[in-house]
This record gives sequence, structure tokens and C-alpha cells, in this order.
Amino acid sequence: MSILINKDTKIIVQGLTGKTGTFHTEQALAYNGTKMVAGTHPAKGGTNWTGANGETIPIYASVAEAKDATGATASVIYVPPAGAAAAIEEAIDAGIDLITCITEGVPVQDMVRVKEKLDASNSRLIGPNCPGVLTPEECKIGIMPGSIFKKGSVGVLSRSGTLTYEAVFQTTQAGLGQTTAVGIGGDPVKGTEFIDVLELFLADPETKSIIMIGEIGGSAEEDAAQFLTDEAKRGRRKPTVGFIAGRTAPPGRTMGHAGAVISGGKGGAEEKIEAMRAAGIQVAPSPAKLGETLVEMLR
Repeated sequence: MSILINKDTKIIVQGLTGKTGTFHTEQALAYNGTKMVAGTHPAKGGTNWTGANGETIPIYASVAEAKDATGATASVIYVPPAGAAAAIEEAIDAGIDLITCITEGVPVQDMVRVKEKLDASNSRLIGPNCPGVLTPEECKIGIMPGSIFKKGSVGVLSRSGTLTYEAVFQTTQAGLGQTTAVGIGGDPVKGTEFIDVLELFLADPETKSIIMIGEIGGSAEEDAAQFLTDEAKRGRRKPTVGFIAGRTAPPGRTMGHAGAVISGGKGGAEEKIEAMRAAGIQVAPSPAKLGETLVEMLR
């Protein structure tokens, strides 16, 4: 079993006709036949997109029209930063269940507005500024490299795209494989947090262990650690390995992601690591040891 997406998920691509949307849609179509069923563009409705290998996808003028025509339940957004928030809102208004926004650089003020609308809806947003979601051998939404994945038993979630790939590669090399990998994104205001994904992994019978990769900034990792502590008291516990990126970052300076900044004495790596350990999470000493640490924990 997987979380969020599977082989039956039908996906609308918002921003399909642009260079980025075209490239990653071609990659997704090549990955186990991921069902990219429609694209949207307000001025190109009624036309078709054609990929490098001759694939064709119909273009609709709106997300609502695309959903009605195809029965899609998910969308992925490759729209430039200035229009990304409006694209998310359009998908929410259309009643799309799972919205994944890959776009980096979406203004925080725009995302505050989107978050308010999202909280009043039944849609789930992954991102923005994220690598997406991938269920091995079934479905790829976003920019993760499908070649490093293998169907297996580890649930991977991360604020960092690159470290998501590192965790995936190492668990594949260790023979464990993955159920689903979710990159939640590194922006300070986003749709889905660690707790949301941890809840899904804990409930998934095929996810036997979890790797959670955090970063400096904010309190999401501490919140997640407390959540796992509370769930363990209720009898729900799975072996979990963690890592915090940005351990040597100076206070007050943004490192990498917009949300990766220590301020007001909060959000530091040591506090996050301490919270993880207190929750029973085995913290890897470096990104290169994620898979090895999990294998040792499972032994």
C-alpha cells in the first residue's frame, strides 16, 4: 500500500505548456505510465500538448473543466512564482483532492492567503518549493528521479529535496525500498507539515519504518517529535530515523530554503535533535548514514 498517490491517480498539469512543465511531464509519463491526463492554459483550451515521444495530452482552459472531463483527483503546478498562488487557489476551487506545487519563490504573503483558503477546503497541498511525491513503480508527481526508487517498506518525508533523494537511494541500496516519498518543501508557509505525513505513514500497514529529514528554522520537527511521543503512548510506534540539516548555520541567516533560518533563539539544530532523540527517533550522524542508521535500528 502507499499514501497519497498510487497507480490509479489521475493528474492535471498546471503549467504543462512551459519548458519546466513539459520536461517533467515527459519524465512522469515515462515512469510506469503515470497518468497525466490533462493540462491547463487559459488561452490554449481545446488544443493538445505533444511530448518528445509523441505522447499527447489535452489542454483545457481551466482546472475545473479538466477535472470534469477526465475525473482527475490530483494536480501538479509548474507555474512561475507570480502566478503559482492563483494556480493553487484555482485547484482548490475546482475541488482537487491533492495539489502539489513544485514552484520555488512563491511570495510568503501569497501563501498566507492560500493557506487560509486551503484550511477552509477539503484539498491537501504539498509544497510549494518541493520535489513532489512518488510511490515506487506506481506514480510520480513532481521532479524526483524515479530511477533511484524501489518498492519496499520505508516511508520517506523531508523538507529538503536533495536529502529526500539521498534517503531514497540509500534505502534502495540497503534492499529496504520505499512505500512513498514525500517532499513537503522548505518554505515557512506550506500546505502539509511533518505531522500530516507521519499520521499517514503510521496508518499504512506496508510502511514498516520511517525516515524524517528536517532543517533548521521553525518548530515543525519539534512538533513532529511530540506527535510521535504521544502516538507511542497510544501504542502506535514505528522505527524512525531522523536528520537535521543546517547544524552549523549561523543564527539569523537564511540557509538554502526560505524557512531555514534560526531566529529569536528558536529553530536551532541542537534543539530539534534533542527533541527527536527524546521521542525515540534515531538521529543519523550525517546524511550519508541515513540508510545505515535505519538498517542498524531495524536489526
